[in-house]
Amino acid sequence: MTDFPLTLAQYREAYAAGSLTPAQAVREVYRRIAALADPAVFITLRPEAEVAEEAETLPAGPLHGIPVAVKDNIDVAGLPTTCACPGYAHVATEDAALVARLRRAGALVIGKTNLDQFATGLVGVRSPYGVPRNTLDPALVPGGSSSGSAVAVAAGLVPLALGTDTAGSGRVPAGLNAIVGLKPSLGALSTRGVVPACRTLDCVSIFALTAEDAFAGFSALAGFDAADPFSRTLPVGRPGPLPLRIGVPDGPSRRFAGDALSEAAYDAALADLAALGATLVPVDLTPFFATAALLYDGPWVAERWEAIRALVTERPEALHPVTRAITERATAFSAADAFAGRYRLAELRRATEPVWQSIDALCVPTFPRPQTLAALAADPIGPNAELGTYTNFVNLLDLCALAVPSHPRADGWPAGVTLIAPAGRDAALVPLGDALHRAAGIPMGATGRPLPPAPEPGPARATDDEIELVVVGAHLSGLPLNGELTTLGARFLRAAATTPDYRLFALPGAGPRRPGLVRVAVGTGTSIATEVWALTPDAFGRFVAGIPAPLGIGTLRLTDGTTPKGFLCEPEGARDAQDVSGHGGWRAYLAAGRA
Repeated sequence: MTDFPLTLAQYREAYAAGSLTPAQAVREVYRRIAALADPAVFITLRPEAEVAEEAETLPAGPLHGIPVAVKDNIDVAGLPTTCACPGYAHVATEDAALVARLRRAGALVIGKTNLDQFATGLVGVRSPYGVPRNTLDPALVPGGSSSGSAVAVAAGLVPLALGTDTAGSGRVPAGLNAIVGLKPSLGALSTRGVVPACRTLDCVSIFALTAEDAFAGFSALAGFDAADPFSRTLPVGRPGPLPLRIGVPDGPSRRFAGDALSEAAYDAALADLAALGATLVPVDLTPFFATAALLYDGPWVAERWEAIRALVTERPEALHPVTRAITERATAFSAADAFAGRYRLAELRRATEPVWQSIDALCVPTFPRPQTLAALAADPIGPNAELGTYTNFVNLLDLCALAVPSHPRADGWPAGVTLIAPAGRDAALVPLGDALHRAAGIPMGATGRPLPPAPEPGPARATDDEIELVVVGAHLSGLPLNGELTTLGARFLRAAATTPDYRLFALPGAGPRRPGLVRVAVGTGTSIATEVWALTPDAFGRFVAGIPAPLGIGTLRLTDGTTPKGFLCEPEGARDAQDVSGHGGWRAYLAAGRA
């Protein structure tokens, strides 16, 4: 079936038109699995007849009839959980929390995919169940640890797959197979029922052919899980306008291991960013790289030991030799070392915090260069470590990330980019990731089919768990106080103007110049340019608590018909202030002053 659906929208359209049923989709998925003839992609497949029967009575959720593959360190009731280690294998008695959510959302779980043993590795070859073939070039490693999940999506077998990500396992295999890998904020997706690698850093990742589909999968599965001690309440949000202040590695932070082709491909992606209107801000990644070094050279490796303590102490021979060598390094660390590592991480987190005051997101190479199976055979450790150059620091610093395909190298090998932002800003990365993917003009994964047309953009609005806030002055994007919003996880929604019922004043006082917006009689004022941002209720409360007199928060009327909360000034506070309403907005007033 050359027109078989690949994206979620295509599945939904086919189901709505009656040209496809979920049971027919199941049969085609299994036909494609057989045609791919790569037995290393799945460790366990559910019987086709069983899945087809399940497809007849699915709930009408957001993932209705969507086939999904699940990494084999995530429990699926009735199937073995192996973590790519036969000596560990056991049949799960209940679904992991996210698998249960998949079923409630109407998804069809097809089977369990291969991985680097115990999710330890970025190469995808450390498994006794074989090595999944890279879908773009069989000479390349498939990437890990979520190798099977990435290959299943890139080959067009399933539109969504679950992986996990501790050090880059949800991003590196996505980049090496030219698909999208969404690494969510820590705690946004439940990890209950997931065999841990580093429990304090683990998250379940989403693989898809498009950024839109990855976010749709994330949205369907996100939510607080009280039974998971590492779950936390975070806003899901909605994709909004493109973030345009983009941090990029400065000269010394550009690491490509001398590979000119990979560097040129990354520069092509930066040219796309500039063409999209982004401002590229050079960033010194030294503290980020120092953080990355803690993951394997510091005491966090002891978490991997703790996760499989019984196996590694009682039957160490059951482990893959490389996995065993990495895990046994934990014995070199003491409890004091663990605390020292936490102290050092706190210092590095503080050192990286100022970066986010001047940028909305980082854009880095997903990896310095692709790695071949031959290079890995010659050196089982070095190529793996290099692949994590731009990924290892993300979870330690509590950041979210989105890996997307971009311009390939001149020789055709993949060279994707990853967008990174503070926790809770997952949605903000999606529109830019989609735009970069489209700018590259490449097919979806190894399917040979182009990206579907971009959906028509709708008005940017806050979600049900957010509050919209209108800003008119120094909190506007790029102005001195905007960082007070971004550090609270606020996301930009839209530019808008007030109805002509307001006057704008330049207030006296020290520090950044501030305006005061005063409501006047209907129709007797001026339409004032504003920006609308979205905050969680907690962030909104903390922000409002710091507003000084004579400013306050009231309800504003905007020309787009909305009435969000926003800055207002007490009339008495503007009595001796300069009326600058004629400029139509604070930016225009400041520009006129500079001129």
